[in-house]
Amino acid sequence: MSDAKPLRTLLCFNNHPTFFSLPFDQIGPVWQATQQLMSGIAKMEGVEIVGTFDDDQTMVGASQGFPFTWYILADFRSRDDVQAACNLLRTIVVGEGNDRLWKYMTVEARMGRALEIPDL
Repeated sequence: MSDAKPLRTLLCFNNHPTFFSLPFDQIGPVWQATQQLMSGIAKMEGVEIVGTFDDDQTMVGASQGFPFTWYILADFRSRDDVQAACNLLRTIVVGEGNDRLWKYMTVEARMGRALEIPDL
């Protein structure tokens, strides 16, 4: 990264009811598109993944906001890069059809700075 401080960003993802209404044997293409999304973010120039979080073991079904379904915490170079990561939902095709990933999930980006923990 450059001399500029990175933009600490929490990408918050919600799976839509359209995902949960799919027959179990049709979930695979959505999961593959989700893997493409995660990999695409991780491979963006200047992006450093700090951590991920998925509470799918204790939260079952669609959510409409907080708490979200899963998260990526990453440092980005700029707001434009955060927007490009969010835009992947609009561009990643699911399976062989004409659906994009945003049919099955949403993303909300929370941007800020890393909070330094003092050594007391």
